[in-house]
Amino acid sequence: MAAPITPGTERDDRVLPLTRGVSLVIIPFLVVAFGVLYPWPHDTGRLFAWAIKPTITSMILGSVYLGGAYFFLRAATARHWHTIKGGFIPVGTFATLMGVATIAHWNRFNHSHVAFWLWAGLYFTTPFLIFWVWWANRRHDAPAGADDVLIPPGVARVIAVVGGLSVLTGMFLFLVPARAAAIWPWTLTPLTGRVLGAIFFLGIAGLGAPADRRWASARVLLQVAALMLALILVAGARATGELDRGNAMTWLIAGGFAGVLAAITALYLRMRARASRRDPLPSGCGAR
Repeated sequence: MAAPITPGTERDDRVLPLTRGVSLVIIPFLVVAFGVLYPWPHDTGRLFAWAIKPTITSMILGSVYLGGAYFFLRAATARHWHTIKGGFIPVGTFATLMGVATIAHWNRFNHSHVAFWLWAGLYFTTPFLIFWVWWANRRHDAPAGADDVLIPPGVARVIAVVGGLSVLTGMFLFLVPARAAAIWPWTLTPLTGRVLGAIFFLGIAGLGAPADRRWASARVLLQVAALMLALILVAGARATGELDRGNAMTWLIAGGFAGVLAAITALYLRMRARASRRDPLPSGCGAR
């Protein structure tokens, strides 16, 4: 068994008050954005910072916001840094790209709407806050202990491959949105293409799976991914009229999202059962 880690030391795995505070500040913005984008996707021109068309793009962005709110809720209440550390770099990258997209397409936004100033304030500050939190808290990261439940190496590699494919898709959408729009199964503008690209960059979270195979390190991230994917699939069902059913990408994306959601569910149930068969661990081990 690994030696116990004394609270207050550099590698004590604690979550800093800074991390909790920043997380709590971000949550209300994400919840409000979800409350606009997902239930009322047709009214973004009136209720949001910019008119998002078609509605499936609005609902996908709303899905990501609710997943983000859940992640930051878990970050604000987490006892151990390693259980939530994997989400900060992906979220910081997403926020950075959204800020870049905002500047690049400044004239597309409704500058007189309060929602725009909230949007701009969020994406011009959040990247710095998120990376600051990650940098400050990372020195408290603790190594895996002998009693930690680990994801099988092959599964961790598959997670990394899926994450890598997501990042490559994000690069395509963000860097060449006009080319992406030509093959995408629903209408994209340069702005919405880049927004979707930023969303796909959240796949960065999967790239770290082989480096830290602790189930406790993956559990929250898988919960977040499952929530987002479930909401996105429901959004697709709500907006079927906006999809080009003759485009193979429609079925590739839908099948890919459904397959990843099914795989996450199967892995979650398997690992939860494995963890439940282990003896209860000291509170610092975080394997449950």
